[in-house]
Amino acid sequence: MNQTQKILTGAEIIWESLVQEGVEVVFGYPGGTILPTYDALNQYRDKVHHVLVRHEQGATHMADGYARSSGKVGVAIGTSGPGATNMITGMATAILDSSPIVCITGQVPSNVIGSDAFQEVDITGAAIPVTKHSYLVTDIKDLASTIREAFFVARTGRPGPVLVDIPKDIQNESTEFVYSTDPINLPGYHLPKETNESHLQEFADMVNAAEKPVILAGHGVLLSRACKEVMDIAEKASIPIATTLLGIGGVPESHPLVLGMMGMHGESWVNHAIQDADLLIACGMRFDDRVTGTLKTYSPNSKKIHIDIDASEINKNVLVDLAVHADLGTVLRKVYPRIELSKKVDWLQTINSWHKDSQSRDIINVKSERLIGAQVIREIWKGTNGKALIVSDVGQHQMLEAQYYQHDEPRTLLTSGGLGTMGFSLPAAIGASFHEKDREIWVIVGDGSIQMMLMELATAMQENANINIAIINNGYLGMVRQWQELFYDARYAETPISSPDYVKLAEAYSISAYRVNTLENIIPTMKKAQNEKGPSLIEFIVEEHGMVFPMVPAGVGLHEMIQRPYPENGQTNTQEETVS
Repeated sequence: MNQTQKILTGAEIIWESLVQEGVEVVFGYPGGTILPTYDALNQYRDKVHHVLVRHEQGATHMADGYARSSGKVGVAIGTSGPGATNMITGMATAILDSSPIVCITGQVPSNVIGSDAFQEVDITGAAIPVTKHSYLVTDIKDLASTIREAFFVARTGRPGPVLVDIPKDIQNESTEFVYSTDPINLPGYHLPKETNESHLQEFADMVNAAEKPVILAGHGVLLSRACKEVMDIAEKASIPIATTLLGIGGVPESHPLVLGMMGMHGESWVNHAIQDADLLIACGMRFDDRVTGTLKTYSPNSKKIHIDIDASEINKNVLVDLAVHADLGTVLRKVYPRIELSKKVDWLQTINSWHKDSQSRDIINVKSERLIGAQVIREIWKGTNGKALIVSDVGQHQMLEAQYYQHDEPRTLLTSGGLGTMGFSLPAAIGASFHEKDREIWVIVGDGSIQMMLMELATAMQENANINIAIINNGYLGMVRQWQELFYDARYAETPISSPDYVKLAEAYSISAYRVNTLENIIPTMKKAQNEKGPSLIEFIVEEHGMVFPMVPAGVGLHEMIQRPYPENGQTNTQEETVS
């Protein structure tokens, strides 16, 4: 059955197809080979809002941020050649973090493809490693169906980026527009089938027999919308939950069963629990190296269950005892009635003893001549009542955010996990602001990361984006400096980094800006920023040589982490804080 039929140009078909897919906002930058599409945009401005970015990488990160916050497919548009290649990093970020975006690029006319024409690049070939699929449209009659397929591939199964490359002549040609509503069937693209009944019983038997189980909650918990299902299993069987970086927010961190983040900079009690467990239940996560440490000693005495919608992830890094290739939420709903009610008092008390030791090492209440990065993050948590959408960049501030900002709601932390893309946060927050129109949004970014995508301040100003930018400025590429200090005898090769005057720079963009260097001024300054309409910026001057602990060095096990030292002045943080 066909939904609509009329004669349109290829450029009009692009916009009409986006409208049919429910797209309300796109992020892009015009250029020669995509000009027909931008000319046709004028007919669709009442249906689609176009955001003019300042760099095509920014467009992909904005589409990514929109997708992560909304659960919808984000859309980025660019021209051929450098415009298209500028989008590669954004597509790579999206593929590693399973973020559904569709990138549409213009291409040189069909008759000069392969001739090294001006601004010609084989972007479909270049994008193969960083997309779920890439298309080159060679017939206008295939254009609508290709865009429809692109959205289907991007959002189904394990989500991810898809590229559609469209030659300029295809955009100019005309044909009958048909946007089918028939089911899509792609040869070779197979979605998981129903869960095997025997797997469900084996799953339940392993859980019921375990004395020291741990749930590992990954990004798949959010993507599968299985937050409730994970908590239901955990509460019924009294199972503590550890999260990956991208899994943060999938379960409420204030819940007594939620331990916190695992892995390289995970909390010590979390890593100890994983290493001492007799059962790991991996829910939508990859067992990547930042999570496991060396595989030689990873949770050596545990049986392992792995539920994932992507079969290629199962047994890729860690061999498991039960592999369940299926949608996580569906599996957990079906296995729940088979799980026995239990209380694992001894196991939880053991974990709690590790937790208390770690609390005595905390630095939150330590007095210092200069601001400590962890204190800034905790104050932002307090000043937002723990309710903000945080878009974190990559580096020490990213790990501190994961440790010191408590997330109780899904999709309230967006960050580049798999690729670790510096510069992600500012454009991603702008993208997210088009979905989270009423939620407070904070960008947590370092003085190195902000300079990667600084030009998108202009986009934030132009769109009057409701974002607050917190620059954690320590004068270094902090995480790299930390490695140099620990493993390279403090030879700081090219990690000290200079910065512009961020307050003056923001003011040049007509963005309200402030600078803070004392603990007592954080909340009052935050209130000023929160009262602003549109974007604001606060630069926090923090100590230069701050470290992020715990830390699992490369090549060692989770239990061999470097712990936080005990505070020298005897001050500890043994009492739980609450959001005011």
